[in-house]
Amino acid sequence: MANHPKFDLKTSSNDKYYFNLTAKNGQVILTSEMYNSKDGAENGIRSVQENSQEAGQFEKLESDNGQHYFVLKAKNHQEIGRSEMYTSTSARDNGIDSIQNNGAVAEVEDNT
Repeated sequence: MANHPKFDLKTSSNDKYYFNLTAKNGQVILTSEMYNSKDGAENGIRSVQENSQEAGQFEKLESDNGQHYFVLKAKNHQEIGRSEMYTSTSARDNGIDSIQNNGAVAEVEDNT
């Protein structure tokens, strides 16, 4: 179990790069898109650090099966990452609060 928020930078099985932002309790609160390069993923982390502080960069959505989630977008409206599925809007909104609280202060742990 983690004791601090972190960006967990990883390599996928198909040699792409991605990251998860985890809360203090180790729970994943945001998963990035896949990047072709490590530099791309690191730029994605910087984008989360910048954009997570602005409520307007979060798009609140509902899946076809009634689950709730959010997408964090950059200023150019491109998706940076998305949340896990939540059973309620209040749980989803708590996830957004967690990213706003942790996104700018989380350390990067390079596991590539």
